[in-house]
Amino acid sequence: MADTGFTEGTIPFDITHISKTCLTYYKTIGDLSSNSPPLVVIHGGPGAGHEYLLPFAHLWQLFRIPVVFYDQIGCASSTHLPETAGDESLWQESHFIAELNNLLDALHLRDGSGFHILGHSWGGRLAAAFASTRPQGLQRLVLACGIASTETWVEGIHMIRKQLPLSVQTTLDEEEQKGNFSSPRFQEAMTDFFHTYFCRAEPFPPKELLPAFRNMSENKTTSETIKGPSPLDCTGTFRNWTCIPRLHQIAVPTLVYNGEFDTSHDITTAPFFEHIPHVRWVTFSNAGHMCHLEGPELRVKILRMVGGFLMQQ
Repeated sequence: MADTGFTEGTIPFDITHISKTCLTYYKTIGDLSSNSPPLVVIHGGPGAGHEYLLPFAHLWQLFRIPVVFYDQIGCASSTHLPETAGDESLWQESHFIAELNNLLDALHLRDGSGFHILGHSWGGRLAAAFASTRPQGLQRLVLACGIASTETWVEGIHMIRKQLPLSVQTTLDEEEQKGNFSSPRFQEAMTDFFHTYFCRAEPFPPKELLPAFRNMSENKTTSETIKGPSPLDCTGTFRNWTCIPRLHQIAVPTLVYNGEFDTSHDITTAPFFEHIPHVRWVTFSNAGHMCHLEGPELRVKILRMVGGFLMQQ
């Protein structure tokens, strides 16, 4: 990986009622000892892993911004905890914020010039919640196709479902009512939904997205405990989650973006713009939830926008 300064490792993370020591996998691109605050990237899912966000590694080459990726406990290359499926006491916001703080401390990212945060999708929930605590060292925040509350996310999903062909809507409704989330009919209809709103790349799915699909299908502990069995609803631990009342506490400049056809509909994006004091909101036309994977032109546009924002004084 020329000119990337690629390193990887694991960080011990102790969870109170888990007897074994858990490990958070991380990967850094660039020189963390440089004067440029590194960007810490929080992946979505939950349980998708970091790989689908690797295009943001180019921020090092383009802007000399070091980038830190990590896999949240429970998925991908971090410790898996299948024995905790359904444990609502564990899989809460506080668990993920504690893991993020542990990562920042282990890598000494609060020191010197501090750090930036980018949270994508589900990771945008965590990024906004984290930023609302006004953490030491945080310089700038990017909420990429984020979610301000479960209620607004579900409302947005219901709105975009109604724009699908009637036959697809009927299939989704029928199979969801039966709980047949793994049936071929439901999966075929979900492919239409995903290609319309989740990732509009051609061909679909792009290769960069395959690891996320694999991670979430191989281990459903986090996704099903936090969201529930349906990809179109949230009945798990985050069913009543919101960060809207806390958004006014975010004290750093914030960039918010989503796509025109995003599963993170404007209705769940608008609260960021309405309540964060120093914020800019950009919507990319004809783009979906994975807009950074929807063609080289849009990818470059997003990287240059994010990099330019992070480099501002």
